[in-house]
Amino acid sequence: MDSTTLTTLAGIVEYAVPVLFASIGENFTEKSGITNLSVNGTILLTAMAGFVVALTTNSLFLGFLAGALIGALVGAIVAFSSITLKQSQVAIGFVLALLGRDLSYFLGAPFNNKPGIFVSKIPIPGLSDIPFVGPVFFNHSIVVYASYIFIIAAYIFMFKTRPGLMLCGVGERPAAAFVRGANVNGLRYLYTILGSALVGLAGPMYSLAVKIGWSSQLSGLDGVGWIALAITIFGGWNPLRVAFGAYFFAALQQLGITLQSSTQIPIQILQAAPFPLMILTLLLVNVGRAEWVDRELAALPEKPRAIISKILRALRTSPPASLGIPFENE
Repeated sequence: MDSTTLTTLAGIVEYAVPVLFASIGENFTEKSGITNLSVNGTILLTAMAGFVVALTTNSLFLGFLAGALIGALVGAIVAFSSITLKQSQVAIGFVLALLGRDLSYFLGAPFNNKPGIFVSKIPIPGLSDIPFVGPVFFNHSIVVYASYIFIIAAYIFMFKTRPGLMLCGVGERPAAAFVRGANVNGLRYLYTILGSALVGLAGPMYSLAVKIGWSSQLSGLDGVGWIALAITIFGGWNPLRVAFGAYFFAALQQLGITLQSSTQIPIQILQAAPFPLMILTLLLVNVGRAEWVDRELAALPEKPRAIISKILRALRTSPPASLGIPFENE
């Protein structure tokens, strides 16, 4: 396989990491029953803050820590406003998304396009030399390797451990979880803050490991948070499917980058193309619930109907039953 193809595939793995962390972080929050729409603003703000902190302190660790702490703070605001003050989760998240975006552009202006430190690639001895697999998966930074572990750990925690099952219960049937001794609102606080902290890590992952530096509106980050929210739905609130969605979006991004040098299509169209394509994919995920789809399928011959129905069932997702619904201890 030629080096261009290997470089493209390795780029997909790398570019997916921040979106993956943000999407799975939102997955934790929504599994508890809280909708956090501040993701886009949080990613922008933490990308700027993480880069600035790393640059001024010469410490990558402090840059990532700053991103996680800012993300956790945003999550705490969402939790307090929606759980304690009982305000609209949608309105709070949307306002914070806009605030985070504007703050990142304003506060980060003095640091636009400044060179800074970044996470170096560390090829894994032995594994990085394996044909195809090595260059694609094992010639990256520690951030990418951490994402492999994170996907599996998130899935095992959510569906194979008692705390994870309690998390799912809080989002599905909070009253039943409360009867069994769960502190529903306390757990919602915890997972909203934890999920937002993971979203906060996505920002420094861009500015310190993927797209090095901070360049304000030209960073290409604005909109990625909304994609992370869409991927959470696309993935059916399952970390494995969410990871697939993140890699799919990264593949669309890399395809646009690859085509820039080999096509007459304007660069702006190629850069924007992944966003409507992800929206179209999201529509396909949910179209199986529409009544008109059932009517159209009924008119098809048996074999095509069976195949299409099977595909739609595989894509279909259902949100946590109590997502966005406040819980009152009675």
